[in-house]
Amino acid sequence: MEKMRLGRSGLSVSRQAFGALPLQRCSLEDAVTVLHAAVDGGIDFFDTARMYSDSEHKLGIAFKGIRHKLFIATKTKGTNKAEIEEHVAKSLAELRTDYLDLYQFHNAVDVPRPGDGTERYEAFAALKKSGAIRCIGLTSHSLKVALEAAGSGLFDTIQFPMSLLATVEELQLVEKCREADVGLIAMKALAGGLIVNIPAAYAFLRSLETVLPIWGVQSREELADFLRLEAEPPAYDERMKAAVRAEQEALGGRFCRGCGYCLPCPQEIFIPFIARLDRLLRRSPWQQYAEADWVEKMRAAKSCIQCGACAERCPYKLDTPELIADNVRDYENFMREHGWNIVLD
Repeated sequence: MEKMRLGRSGLSVSRQAFGALPLQRCSLEDAVTVLHAAVDGGIDFFDTARMYSDSEHKLGIAFKGIRHKLFIATKTKGTNKAEIEEHVAKSLAELRTDYLDLYQFHNAVDVPRPGDGTERYEAFAALKKSGAIRCIGLTSHSLKVALEAAGSGLFDTIQFPMSLLATVEELQLVEKCREADVGLIAMKALAGGLIVNIPAAYAFLRSLETVLPIWGVQSREELADFLRLEAEPPAYDERMKAAVRAEQEALGGRFCRGCGYCLPCPQEIFIPFIARLDRLLRRSPWQQYAEADWVEKMRAAKSCIQCGACAERCPYKLDTPELIADNVRDYENFMREHGWNIVLD
């Protein structure tokens, strides 16, 4: 598989990356099988997180004996030095390794900096000095945070939602990272499952030569689609560009990035998650959404008063009240189909 340089990290990685969040839905046997198939297909960059339940554990088992050939990235939502140290120790143990190629601040809502009083960045710097991590990265759903981090000189990589639904403003992040020699990793390359025209999604991201797309994979069939495209990359010609424009027109108003600009909600609705719950139900362990705390969140969502405050704040001009209403209906139907009679009224 073709390789690419991941910015100033110095890592030379496969042109396509494996997103291990969906592996939470797989049995251990199936996860190991698809991970081995990915390695056999030439993929050597794997992205997971401490929050992805047993994803790290599955990677650790699958990569026994071949870890040295691969690049492993994981993440922490630790808010202080002690939490970060605890999380990295658990990640190293689960992944059965003594170092991480890339360690990332997970879904950052601000930019950790030396001297900011939290000691978050200092903890990462110490881990890098000790050899426990090789590179420091940050992931965020906020374009403002991503742009600030890219220009800070503090991070080797930035991970941000990037797909064929990217806005002009989001594509400015590509150029800023290129100028700063920061590796840009595209999460949600299929907009969390919203995009089904995989060749178009693939061709668009491959046209961004400095961007490393992560494809969330949970089966050999899904993996095979990406490996076939890598073997014979579709041309990003006028016909493909027209297909991309069609996807943008059809889906641009449905893609919630989870940035949180819509908050606060007067009804205390958990908008950044509710507005993309249809995809979360189908790409992560759905049983968690049947638990009492989530039922209460959905009950609150059904009480939306259609005030429109969230839509006014949305930088992507989404009709968030409509997304909330659609996802409440989808949630009720999904749970009913899976044997859960959840009543939100």
